Amino acid sequence: MFDLDRTRDIIERVVSSEGVELVEVEVKGNLNNRVLRIYIDKPSGITHRDCEFISDQVGTVLDIEDVIPGSYTLEVSSPGLTRKLTKASDFSRFCGRLVKIQTKMPINGTKSFRGTLIGLEGNMVTVELKSAESVQIPLQAISKANLDIDF
Repeated sequence: MFDLDRTRDIIERVVSSEGVELVEVEVKGNLNNRVLRIYIDKPSGITHRDCEFISDQVGTVLDIEDVIPGSYTLEVSSPGLTRKLTKASDFSRFCGRLVKIQTKMPINGTKSFRGTLIGLEGNMVTVELKSAESVQIPLQAISKANLDIDF
């Protein structure tokens, strides 16, 4: 049986030991055609060389630990320009950046917000909308949050 939590813990341990942040782990496919995709980041940005190095390190440890039954393909990537915001610390780290947030329930009559991330205070994320109105969103009400880009 495939244990995603154990796999994620192993990946987190390896990645953090190299001074890199684990952003997300995705698993797609089935026992015979599984893809394990990990997204990594660091303040100076991720290079192709970083991805290659982390792939070698993580792949070796996962194979030694033998936590993934069957064969799998390991892919390591940067989270990209529209990276997911998954941890509370992300909402502080990316202050001043354009974000897109979806909520589980309506707040002020809507479930979709796009604006400048003001930050996180306690468990409340503050976003300044294009109308210059600020909205406070409880962290636990967020179903999806990403950095956004303006064309």
